[in-house]
Amino acid sequence: MQRLALFDLDRTLIDLDAAFLRWAEEFGEVRRRFALTDPVEELWAAYRRRMPSLVQCYPGVLDGLAELRAAGWRVGIVTNGMADNQLGKIQRTGLADVVDGYAVSGAEGVRKPEPGLFQIAAQRCGVTLAGGGWMVGDSLVADVEGARTAGLRAIWIDRGTWQGHEHHADHVVSDVLEGIAIMRQAQ
Repeated sequence: MQRLALFDLDRTLIDLDAAFLRWAEEFGEVRRRFALTDPVEELWAAYRRRMPSLVQCYPGVLDGLAELRAAGWRVGIVTNGMADNQLGKIQRTGLADVVDGYAVSGAEGVRKPEPGLFQIAAQRCGVTLAGGGWMVGDSLVADVEGARTAGLRAIWIDRGTWQGHEHHADHVVSDVLEGIAIMRQAQ
Protein backbone atom coordinates (compact mmCIF):
# COMPACT_ATOMS: atom_id res chain seq x y z
CA MET A 1 0.00 0.00 0.00
CA GLN A 2 1.29 3.45 -0.89
CA ARG A 3 1.91 6.09 1.75
CA LEU A 4 -1.15 8.26 1.20
CA ALA A 5 -2.78 9.87 4.23
CA LEU A 6 -5.97 11.86 3.72
CA PHE A 7 -7.66 13.79 6.51
CA ASP A 8 -11.02 15.38 7.10
CA LEU A 9 -10.82 19.06 8.13
CA ASP A 10 -13.55 20.05 10.60
CA ARG A 11 -13.37 18.29 13.97
CA THR A 12 -10.47 16.17 12.72
CA LEU A 13 -7.61 18.61 12.07
CA ILE A 14 -9.24 21.77 13.40
CA ASP A 15 -11.34 22.42 16.48
CA LEU A 16 -14.51 23.79 14.92
CA ASP A 17 -16.47 23.56 18.16
CA ALA A 18 -14.13 25.90 20.05
CA ALA A 19 -14.13 28.34 17.12
CA PHE A 20 -17.92 28.38 17.05
CA LEU A 21 -18.02 29.15 20.77
CA ARG A 22 -15.56 32.04 20.28
CA TRP A 23 -17.71 33.42 17.45
CA ALA A 24 -20.92 33.09 19.47
CA GLU A 25 -19.36 34.92 22.41
CA GLU A 26 -18.04 37.71 20.16
CA PHE A 27 -21.34 38.12 18.37
CA GLY A 28 -23.38 37.90 21.56
CA GLU A 29 -21.37 40.76 23.07
CA VAL A 30 -21.83 42.92 19.98
CA ARG A 31 -25.58 42.20 19.81
CA ARG A 32 -26.06 43.09 23.48
CA ARG A 33 -23.99 46.25 23.34
CA PHE A 34 -25.71 47.63 20.26
CA ALA A 35 -29.12 45.95 20.66
CA LEU A 36 -28.85 44.42 17.20
CA THR A 37 -31.73 42.51 15.70
CA ASP A 38 -29.97 41.22 12.61
CA PRO A 39 -31.87 38.83 10.34
CA VAL A 40 -30.75 35.20 10.21
CA GLU A 41 -29.21 35.70 6.75
CA GLU A 42 -26.89 38.39 8.11
CA LEU A 43 -25.94 36.23 11.08
CA TRP A 44 -25.05 33.36 8.76
CA ALA A 45 -22.98 35.64 6.50
CA ALA A 46 -21.14 37.07 9.52
CA TYR A 47 -20.43 33.57 10.80
CA ARG A 48 -19.01 32.43 7.45
CA ARG A 49 -16.79 35.52 7.15
CA ARG A 50 -15.42 35.24 10.68
CA MET A 51 -15.05 31.47 11.15
CA PRO A 52 -11.87 30.94 9.09
CA SER A 53 -9.94 33.34 11.32
CA LEU A 54 -11.20 31.74 14.55
CA VAL A 55 -10.31 28.11 13.90
CA GLN A 56 -7.13 26.54 15.18
CA CYS A 57 -5.61 23.14 14.62
CA TYR A 58 -5.76 20.71 17.46
CA PRO A 59 -2.43 20.65 19.36
CA GLY A 60 0.27 18.71 17.54
CA VAL A 61 -1.56 18.52 14.19
CA LEU A 62 0.83 20.67 12.15
CA ASP A 63 3.88 18.84 13.51
CA GLY A 64 2.23 15.45 13.03
CA LEU A 65 1.41 16.14 9.39
CA ALA A 66 4.87 17.59 8.73
CA GLU A 67 6.44 14.47 10.26
CA LEU A 68 4.35 12.22 8.01
CA ARG A 69 5.53 14.14 4.95
CA ALA A 70 9.14 14.02 6.14
CA ALA A 71 8.77 10.23 6.42
CA GLY A 72 7.74 10.02 2.75
CA TRP A 73 3.96 10.14 3.04
CA ARG A 74 1.76 12.09 0.64
CA VAL A 75 -0.64 14.05 2.84
CA GLY A 76 -3.95 15.61 1.83
CA ILE A 77 -7.22 17.02 3.08
CA VAL A 78 -10.67 15.94 1.87
CA THR A 79 -13.47 18.15 3.19
CA ASN A 80 -17.09 18.94 2.55
CA GLY A 81 -18.15 22.56 2.76
CA MET A 82 -18.29 25.89 1.01
CA ALA A 83 -15.10 26.68 -0.87
CA ASP A 84 -14.42 30.13 0.58
CA ASN A 85 -14.92 28.97 4.16
CA GLN A 86 -12.95 25.71 3.94
CA LEU A 87 -10.10 27.19 1.89
CA GLY A 88 -9.88 30.07 4.37
CA LYS A 89 -9.53 27.59 7.23
CA ILE A 90 -6.85 25.61 5.41
CA GLN A 91 -4.85 28.77 4.63
CA ARG A 92 -5.20 30.57 7.97
CA THR A 93 -4.34 27.57 10.14
CA GLY A 94 -1.11 26.81 8.27
CA LEU A 95 -2.42 23.48 7.01
CA ALA A 96 -1.78 24.49 3.38
CA ASP A 97 1.93 24.56 4.22
CA VAL A 98 2.07 21.00 5.60
CA VAL A 99 -0.03 19.06 3.07
CA ASP A 100 0.57 18.09 -0.54
CA GLY A 101 -2.97 18.83 -1.71
CA TYR A 102 -6.60 19.20 -0.79
CA ALA A 103 -10.07 18.81 -2.25
CA VAL A 104 -13.01 20.92 -1.06
CA SER A 105 -16.49 19.77 -2.07
CA GLY A 106 -17.75 23.31 -2.66
CA ALA A 107 -15.02 23.91 -5.22
CA GLU A 108 -15.17 20.50 -6.88
CA GLY A 109 -18.91 19.89 -7.20
CA VAL A 110 -18.71 16.47 -5.52
CA ARG A 111 -19.10 15.62 -1.82
CA LYS A 112 -17.89 12.91 0.50
CA PRO A 113 -18.77 10.05 0.69
CA GLU A 114 -18.56 9.99 -3.12
CA PRO A 115 -15.17 8.55 -4.16
CA GLY A 116 -14.59 11.35 -6.68
CA LEU A 117 -13.58 13.84 -3.98
CA PHE A 118 -11.05 11.36 -2.55
CA GLN A 119 -9.66 10.83 -6.06
CA ILE A 120 -9.22 14.57 -6.60
CA ALA A 121 -7.33 14.87 -3.31
CA ALA A 122 -5.11 11.89 -4.16
CA GLN A 123 -4.29 13.35 -7.59
CA ARG A 124 -3.36 16.67 -6.00
CA CYS A 125 -1.04 14.72 -3.73
CA GLY A 126 0.61 13.22 -6.84
CA VAL A 127 -0.87 9.69 -6.60
CA THR A 128 -4.02 7.77 -7.48
CA LEU A 129 -6.38 5.77 -5.30
CA ALA A 130 -5.30 2.59 -7.08
CA GLY A 131 -2.34 2.28 -4.69
CA GLY A 132 -4.57 2.49 -1.62
CA GLY A 133 -3.89 4.60 1.43
CA TRP A 134 -5.63 5.89 4.54
CA MET A 135 -8.40 8.30 5.47
CA VAL A 136 -8.82 9.78 8.95
CA GLY A 137 -12.04 11.50 9.96
CA ASP A 138 -14.87 11.82 12.45
CA SER A 139 -17.86 10.94 10.26
CA LEU A 140 -18.89 7.31 9.85
CA VAL A 141 -20.64 8.11 6.58
CA ALA A 142 -18.59 10.83 4.87
CA ASP A 143 -15.16 9.70 6.07
CA VAL A 144 -15.27 6.00 6.92
CA GLU A 145 -17.77 4.73 4.36
CA GLY A 146 -16.43 7.18 1.79
CA ALA A 147 -12.90 5.92 2.34
CA ARG A 148 -13.95 2.28 2.09
CA THR A 149 -15.83 2.97 -1.16
CA ALA A 150 -12.75 4.73 -2.53
CA GLY A 151 -10.53 1.74 -1.68
CA LEU A 152 -8.83 3.33 1.34
CA ARG A 153 -8.34 2.06 4.86
CA ALA A 154 -10.25 4.13 7.43
CA ILE A 155 -9.42 5.49 10.84
CA TRP A 156 -12.45 6.84 12.67
CA ILE A 157 -12.11 9.53 15.32
CA ASP A 158 -14.87 8.60 17.74
CA ARG A 159 -16.11 11.77 19.42
CA GLY A 160 -19.10 9.99 20.96
CA THR A 161 -21.56 11.38 18.41
CA TRP A 162 -22.37 8.10 16.62
CA GLN A 163 -23.34 5.93 19.58
CA GLY A 164 -24.96 2.65 18.65
CA HIS A 165 -24.00 2.84 14.98
CA GLU A 166 -22.06 0.01 13.39
CA HIS A 167 -18.93 0.96 11.52
CA HIS A 168 -16.37 -0.52 9.19
CA ALA A 169 -13.35 1.47 10.27
CA ASP A 170 -10.03 -0.32 10.40
CA HIS A 171 -9.15 1.54 13.59
CA VAL A 172 -11.02 3.69 16.12
CA VAL A 173 -9.17 6.48 17.92
CA SER A 174 -10.00 9.42 20.13
CA ASP A 175 -7.94 12.02 18.24
CA VAL A 176 -6.06 12.59 15.01
CA LEU A 177 -2.62 12.13 16.57
CA GLU A 178 -3.50 8.54 17.48
CA GLY A 179 -4.50 8.04 13.85
CA ILE A 180 -1.18 9.42 12.63
CA ALA A 181 0.66 7.08 14.99
CA ILE A 182 -1.23 4.06 13.61
CA MET A 183 -0.32 5.00 10.04
CA ARG A 184 3.33 5.48 10.92
CA GLN A 185 3.43 2.03 12.54
CA ALA A 186 1.81 0.48 9.47
CA GLN A 187 4.55 1.72 7.17
